Amino acid sequence: MKKRNKRSLLSIALLTVMAAAVMLTGCSSSGGGSKTVKLAYVAWDSEIASTYVVKEVLESKLNKTVEMLQVDAGPMFAGIADGSADAMVAAWLPSTHASYMEKYGNDMEDLGANLNGTKIGLTVPAYMKVDSIEDLTDKAVADSLDHKIIGIEPGAGIMSATEKALADYNLKDYTLVESSSAAMAQELQKAYDANQPIVVTGWTPHWMFANMDLKYLDDPKGVYGGDEQIHTMARKGLKDDQPDVYKVMDQFQWTPEDMAKVMVGIQGGQSPEEAAKAWVEANPDKVNEWTKGIE
Repeated sequence: MKKRNKRSLLSIALLTVMAAAVMLTGCSSSGGGSKTVKLAYVAWDSEIASTYVVKEVLESKLNKTVEMLQVDAGPMFAGIADGSADAMVAAWLPSTHASYMEKYGNDMEDLGANLNGTKIGLTVPAYMKVDSIEDLTDKAVADSLDHKIIGIEPGAGIMSATEKALADYNLKDYTLVESSSAAMAQELQKAYDANQPIVVTGWTPHWMFANMDLKYLDDPKGVYGGDEQIHTMARKGLKDDQPDVYKVMDQFQWTPEDMAKVMVGIQGGQSPEEAAKAWVEANPDKVNEWTKGIE
């Protein structure tokens, strides 16, 4: 009798586990495939803002679990191309990331621009009496800058463009200092507060333009190109595997002003999650456009 009771209890326990497994399986496959989404991004302020906003929308509106993969630019493109990441919203085109598109473009899907009106270039405080990259060849200017241009991560497109600028403008006495986007902004803020000369690799949208009076140096040789767009890239097969996620990524579009609000929030002390959540809650109409057509 005792053996039969033990067997019954064991059978009930097994059935309970099996039922739970079936329920979990059912949940994970509902609403358009897997519930987990892998987003690749680079720790640039602009890409932190956009990627965390997309994460918030996927989690709060589609009930997805989002895995954030912070990498450098090269691995970000490679990850989408080989399918180890599902999508990213950080491809600066047509110039900044042209080399990565040439290498990986055929192995991923370009969902188009999510933001228009971006720009990259050498950036200085407005109080500096230089207006063009050519002005950096002046010896007094070079000495005041200690022959340094403060850069960001070595894999960034703006770094390779600046290496080209050093050659094209005969700035051979300058050193392009590799750092990170956060360290670059910190160096800029420190020099700005002290009214000291400094040149950095800058881009917009970025919170530093909201917090400081800055200007781009003219680029008569066109090394940095013109206005750019930020594109969304998805791995091939995402549309079939997770059509709801694909639709959000495809419909995700916002403005430099939108992005700047998130960046300023983070700069003001909010975590990326908090700033993204606040922006999503304050912009329901725009978020509804991104989720439009998803049942």
